[in-house]
Amino acid sequence: MNLQPLGDRLIVEILDEEETTVSGIVLPDTAKEKPQRGRVLAVGPGSRDEDGEYIKIDLEEGDEIIFSKYGGTEIKVGADEVLILRESDVLAKVVGDRELASA
Repeated sequence: MNLQPLGDRLIVEILDEEETTVSGIVLPDTAKEKPQRGRVLAVGPGSRDEDGEYIKIDLEEGDEIIFSKYGGTEIKVGADEVLILRESDVLAKVVGDRELASA
């Protein structure tokens, strides 16, 4: 199934990172916090201004982003789970190669 987001929405692949404690114990999904990092799979045309013209979204396919913890709607597409987010739920775009520090 192919999805094309509408308006100012994005389709995002959630990037799960396996978490390991300092002592080397791998945490199961149920003990982890909800992921907040993803890769943009598709971008909608953007919202419309007062004249009916589209306002382009600042993100492109392939961008890695940080999004609100409980933002968006999770859906299943085949065996994969994706997230449909509004542009306003995106907090930051990941630039460069630097790894994020764990909180």
